[in-house]
Formats: sequence, C-alpha cells, structure tokens
Amino acid sequence: MERIAAPHRGAPIVAAGEPLASADAAMVMLHGRGASAESILELATVLDADGFAYLAPQAHGGAWYPYPFLAPMESNEPWLTSALEMVGEVVASIERAGIPATRIVLLGFSQGACLALEYAARAARRWGGVIGLSGGLIGPPGTPRDYPGAFDGTPVLLGCSDVDSHIPKARVEESADVFRRMGADVTMRHYPGMGHTINSDEMTLARDLLRLVGTRTSADGRP
Repeated sequence: MERIAAPHRGAPIVAAGEPLASADAAMVMLHGRGASAESILELATVLDADGFAYLAPQAHGGAWYPYPFLAPMESNEPWLTSALEMVGEVVASIERAGIPATRIVLLGFSQGACLALEYAARAARRWGGVIGLSGGLIGPPGTPRDYPGAFDGTPVLLGCSDVDSHIPKARVEESADVFRRMGADVTMRHYPGMGHTINSDEMTLARDLLRLVGTRTSADGRP
C-alpha cells in the first residue's frame, strides 16, 4: 500500500437519514475492509431511528489501515492515525451542527468496528452510544490500555461470533473489560458458530440503544 502521510484526509462522507442541520441525533458509521460507505449505510434502513443523521466516511483505498488489527501499531501507521483523526473530524462537524456527544453514536463493522472502539477509548466521554460489530480494540496482545477519560455510563454494544477467524473471542472480552473499567455500560454478545457478519439480534440491541438516545433527545430538547 502506498505510504501517504494522511491517507484519509478529506475522506468523502455519504449521508442518510435526517439532514444534519435539522437532526436530533447522529450516528458515525464505519465500514469494514474492502467495503464502502454506501454498504454500511444500508444498516440505517434496518435501524430505522427517527431524528438521526447517519454519516459514513469512505476509507482511502477501501481500508482504514493495511495490516490486521492485532499487528504492531507502528505497522499500521500512518493510516491508523489518519483514520482516527478523520473520525474526530466527523464528530467535530456533528458537534458544530449543535448535536452534543451525548446524542452521537459511533458504529462500525469489522475493521470499522475496531476503529470505532479505538477512537471511543481514546476520546472517552459520555457518548450517546458505541456499537462494535465483530471488532475489538486495536493492537497486539499486551498493548497497554491506559486510556485517559471516562465513559460516564455510555451504553456500549459488542457483538461477535465466538469463532470469528478475524476477531479473537479473547480480544472482544478484553475490550469489554476495558470499557467497563472506564465506566461504560457494556452489553457483550458472542454468537455460537456465526460467521463474520451481522445478525438480527445485534440489530435489535442496536435499535434499543438508539431508542434510548432518542428518548433523551425528546426529554432534553435540541439545543
């Protein structure tokens, strides 16, 4: 892969749902390796949450970083840092539109789930929610997990096969433990024998999470 200083800078962003200017809440959706922003946005129809703007950036070359998420951190640079910065820029654009972090949900699948979880851990605060579908925190075994910040009860959903060939069960469990230690309200599901995919139970749990965000939005009113 060509070494570009900031490969994801200026990433195209595909939107669905409510226009950001009038939305009550927002979701940042991160696609998997070799997929597209349009493909992850298909989940917006399944989630069917009122008042949400859905924003899906497109990774340069179709991948957020070149090597497996368990590889040494330095081998995935500068792509990983660029991807994390890109997620931060999307979040900042949502906040500039008047939607606070408490009404922002981060969702990713596969490589996008790893990116969403790593970004959330590094930028821990009270989010609307974090949803990692077939993913875990990034880095080889033994990576220090001394992230600053706290989640203050942020709902976190982690769903994965128990035999996923890309995502070790132990890494999902470790990620759940890290998020709990940082004050998140974690729901973790392992699905026996499932492939590297998303199932209906995960979508039901995700819809429940989004409804909680919508309930808070209705009670608080838009700033």
